[in-house]
Amino acid sequence: MTTVIGLAPWHQRGLHLSQSFRLCRRTLFTVLALESSADDTCAAVVTSSRQILSNIVVKQHDLHEGFGGIHPTVAIEAHQRNMPGAVRRALENAKLTMQDVDGIAFTRGPGIGGCLSVGSNAAKSLAAALNKPMVGVHHMQAHALTPLLTAPVDQIPEFPFLTLLISGGHTLLLLATSKTSFEILATTADESVGRSFDKVARMLALSWGTKGPGAALEDFCRKDIGDVPDVGSFPVPMPGKLAFSYSCLHSSIERYLASTQVPLTEGHRVALARAFQDAAAQQLCEKLTLGLEKLSLRNINPRHVVVSGGVASNLFLRTRLRAALDSYSPDAKIDLVFPPPELCTDNAVMIGWAAMHRFLAGDHDDYSIDLRAKWDISTIPDVNSRIPA
Repeated sequence: MTTVIGLAPWHQRGLHLSQSFRLCRRTLFTVLALESSADDTCAAVVTSSRQILSNIVVKQHDLHEGFGGIHPTVAIEAHQRNMPGAVRRALENAKLTMQDVDGIAFTRGPGIGGCLSVGSNAAKSLAAALNKPMVGVHHMQAHALTPLLTAPVDQIPEFPFLTLLISGGHTLLLLATSKTSFEILATTADESVGRSFDKVARMLALSWGTKGPGAALEDFCRKDIGDVPDVGSFPVPMPGKLAFSYSCLHSSIERYLASTQVPLTEGHRVALARAFQDAAAQQLCEKLTLGLEKLSLRNINPRHVVVSGGVASNLFLRTRLRAALDSYSPDAKIDLVFPPPELCTDNAVMIGWAAMHRFLAGDHDDYSIDLRAKWDISTIPDVNSRIPA
């Protein structure tokens, strides 16, 4: 069984899709977008006027929980089952047909190769059969640009801004100077913050529920259980160095559990979960502050920090990051920008929006374009470099 999350059209969410919009739709560019880089099968319809007409996400948590993580073959087979229905529902929710779609976008990479191929093949087949332009999108670029779609017009992040991309596959601190230009300031030396959340959730024998292991751990930390034992704290690795490391953090939990001679009580497990989450947040805060300090030495002082990726939906982390920025810059507020929680985790809305500037510039990909399971975000070419003079 899979879990399906659907975002109703705007006019069903209190955001009325006006008659004038329907009459002027032909002046807009409408994108059908597909995403299948990991274990979520996603399809969405977005327009160049920043309208999200539909957002379908089909989860696979129940299929992978028994494996303790994403099983590639299981994920690929689920994508193959789910993608046709996701596309159909995205169009139905948007009240459109394929003839109303102007372009098709898909996640080109990075991600699990076989999973990427499902969305890629669907996008290529639809685009080729219907003679539609097509754009392949960098997954992490899409996360970084999501607030440019979702933020109120007067709060849209301005370049250059810092972006902290935190997910099950990545932990990146980037300086974004345009929609296609990203300088990597810090990355993980080993595993991502999201992966460490997943591993610790498994060590503590937490049920994934419908939201996944990372969200399950966050919920477990909020459990009202009264007094809990003192398990100490876990240090931030590589102090003063602009780099992340999360394998050492989950290994600290592993060693603690191995040294425990008696079965853990519920309170003991909650204490460990809280200590882990606190240390994970502390590392992100310290590295973010260090990144701002180093940029300041280059006379670069971003006024916005964008945080996206699945881990960005963690409310404890959001509070800690806000406090860290206020401490770093108490007099000149640095805006902390998050997408809505449903658009922090993988979705096709962000893919469609990240492709929009290329569609509008007339910059499209060939139907034979290859996937890029590994893809350095700093190597994304500028739109102007792709369009013949």
